[in-house]
Amino acid sequence: MLSTGRGDTFTINCSGFDQDGVDPAAFQAVFDRKAFRPVVNYSIPIQVNISFTMSAILEVNEQLQLMTSLLWLNVIWYNQFIRWNPEECGGIRTLSIVAENLWIPDIFIQEFMDIDQTPTGLMAYVNSDGRIKYDKPMQVVSICNLDIFYFPFDEQNCTLTFSSFIYTVENMVLGMEKEVSEILNTSQSLIQSKGEWVLLGIYQRAMKMTVDTEEYDQIIFYVDIRRRPTLYVINLLVPSSFLIAIDALSFYLPAESQTRAPFKMTLLLGYNVFLLMMNDILPDSGTPLISIYFALCLSMMVLSLLETIFISYLLHLATTQPPPMPRWLHSLLLHGTRAMKCCPTVPQKGTKGLDLTPAHLPGLKEPVELVGKVPDPREAELRGCPGSTMARQEDVAQKQHLVGLWVQFSHMMDSLLFRLYLLFMATFVITVIVLWNT
Repeated sequence: MLSTGRGDTFTINCSGFDQDGVDPAAFQAVFDRKAFRPVVNYSIPIQVNISFTMSAILEVNEQLQLMTSLLWLNVIWYNQFIRWNPEECGGIRTLSIVAENLWIPDIFIQEFMDIDQTPTGLMAYVNSDGRIKYDKPMQVVSICNLDIFYFPFDEQNCTLTFSSFIYTVENMVLGMEKEVSEILNTSQSLIQSKGEWVLLGIYQRAMKMTVDTEEYDQIIFYVDIRRRPTLYVINLLVPSSFLIAIDALSFYLPAESQTRAPFKMTLLLGYNVFLLMMNDILPDSGTPLISIYFALCLSMMVLSLLETIFISYLLHLATTQPPPMPRWLHSLLLHGTRAMKCCPTVPQKGTKGLDLTPAHLPGLKEPVELVGKVPDPREAELRGCPGSTMARQEDVAQKQHLVGLWVQFSHMMDSLLFRLYLLFMATFVITVIVLWNT
């Protein structure tokens, strides 16, 4: 039975609880009032304190912008209609009562995007002074504004806003049951999922939401999480870096060799296959920085192949039908040759300076074959052309010298483009690393 004392004091008759057990009839009056706020003065708002423990981060869906987590929600308030004297009840200070028989504050999470699957039949712990503690597990699927630009080194900040759907600030005010630091430490110590995400911090802010003319109390928790990048570094960045490094080293293959272009084409094909295989790992929405990195790596490999094709064309042109070299190009070639001798980077392949061996140049025939067979001097005299041999030899020497100039120019262009390749690659790799670190 519920007996009324002086003022606003309500006391439950609990005699016999220590001998005959708890009598449900003693709480029947409290159960009958569960539809109303448990306050004596109805003009005074009830104080509800909340806290939670995050025990797992189950999933973060970048495409749907959702975070799935497992929470233990703690709600504490005072029911002014529940009082008993522990000394009269055999020292009983706490009882567990089915939560459905009590008034429960309608605390909900505004970012919640799924059906509430809280199990039924939960218990609430009631103290002798009317303090009620109600705990419930929740699988929270909450909307979260995810920024995946820095994937896989990204940090996300998701919000959990606790508020009342029915009661305004005139009827219910929200407060904190625990300090935010205690909530964070408990969550980090109890978190069970060792998956992709790490809980970094939890921050809190209280504010009021105005709807029309009504104000509702709110407590906003900011949950800061960070992705574990190890899986993506091993599966994405390391293979890509190896392929781009091999492509850069392929410049040391001789330009006259017929294997450089096929080797680069094989690397390019392998890189495309790698990107297709890793497509399922990358986020489906947005354009992360790692996608830009992969696109730049692919572009560098394409440019490297185009550079090889260009150099091969120059060598083929030089060894078959070398055109006359303009004076300005010849002067540029001399300056470039001096610079490369001072600061060599890529060794000259096949030829060195102008000391050329025609046999080492693909497509270049022997001087005799290039201009026709040179007759024996005696045979030339018998034919009546004693000066033809000397003229033909000079023509062959001029052509060989011209071939050497164009081959030297091809090597200089190969070295210059290789330096530009390394400079551009170093620039964008450093830029990507700096962006990831920020």
